[in-house]
Amino acid sequence: MQRLNSHLHAEKKPPYVINLDPAVMKVPFGPNIDIRDSVNYKKVMEDYNLGPNGAIMTSLNLFATKIDQVLSLVEKRAPQVEHVIIDTPGQIECFIWSASGAIITDALASAFPTVIAYIVDTPRTTSPATFMSNMLYACSILYKTKLPMIVVFNKTDVQDAEFAKEWMSDFEVFQQVLREREEDETTEGSGYMSSLINSMSLMLEEFYKHLDVVGVSALTGAGFDDFLAAVDNKVEEYNRDYKTEREQVMKQREEEAKERKAKDLTRLMKDIGIKDEKDPKKDIQEEVISDHEDDDETSGFIEQDEFAPSREHTFTDRQGEVNDETDAGIQARYQEALKESSGNREEALRKLLQQANRG
Repeated sequence: MQRLNSHLHAEKKPPYVINLDPAVMKVPFGPNIDIRDSVNYKKVMEDYNLGPNGAIMTSLNLFATKIDQVLSLVEKRAPQVEHVIIDTPGQIECFIWSASGAIITDALASAFPTVIAYIVDTPRTTSPATFMSNMLYACSILYKTKLPMIVVFNKTDVQDAEFAKEWMSDFEVFQQVLREREEDETTEGSGYMSSLINSMSLMLEEFYKHLDVVGVSALTGAGFDDFLAAVDNKVEEYNRDYKTEREQVMKQREEEAKERKAKDLTRLMKDIGIKDEKDPKKDIQEEVISDHEDDDETSGFIEQDEFAPSREHTFTDRQGEVNDETDAGIQARYQEALKESSGNREEALRKLLQQANRG
């Protein structure tokens, strides 16, 4: 992230930077939006008696409640920037396989061309078993997000990534390496594991064809022009292949959610005996239900004039675009929402019905 950020600045194309890792103590780049400015990771662990991964997921859940405001800020900055780069938690499963991760990813992908960069530690991937584990992980992420993906082999200053590119482009070379490893019984390439990896390499051959693969070095900056070229290629692919499909998926989800809300509210009103005030004899119908959004789209967010704010990014200094000093804070709003939900539900439903009837 730091190298990509500095590379874009050197190209006179400063990016808009978002940090979604609540557990990081210090970052070497200046995020415009920082999850740590609105959610205190350590306090989440204490308040909810959670471990590290559980606290990360809970922090993301809290932050996801205001993803609409994040999108509003990004849309406001969009005419001024060419790239928005987002740093997700290092614990991939906490983001990819969580509800909040899906909400954030879907929200971003519905508004902007979105590309997933899967970073591989090249020196640690020279083993066929480790390489195959990485590729299976990448395949699962591609399947889950359904977004264009770039596999980025990092640390090429330590280990060149050509061997991995060759394994992905020619499975016979990969099988030859497996056979050579199988001769050494002390490696993981022997027996059942060798046969399994061999079969998976054949299965993933089609998967490799839809990936862009680049080698970079975060230390030296080598390969980042190739990475940005791959991003441009994937943006074209998104607009050509993914955009229409995602729009259809989002539209279907919205329709299903609307129908589900209407049915649930209708059933609840019937259970507690509330009638339509326009026609008391008439049962509540689904078409009178509508969603009411908050008019204040950027509550609790502070705009910054510069794309690279100069501050020490720790838990003790909070000056990002998301700042609890101007708002009750996401966690406080979350607790307040829980408190309100246990209040007078019938009165809330009556108000909702009146609003729907006026609409």
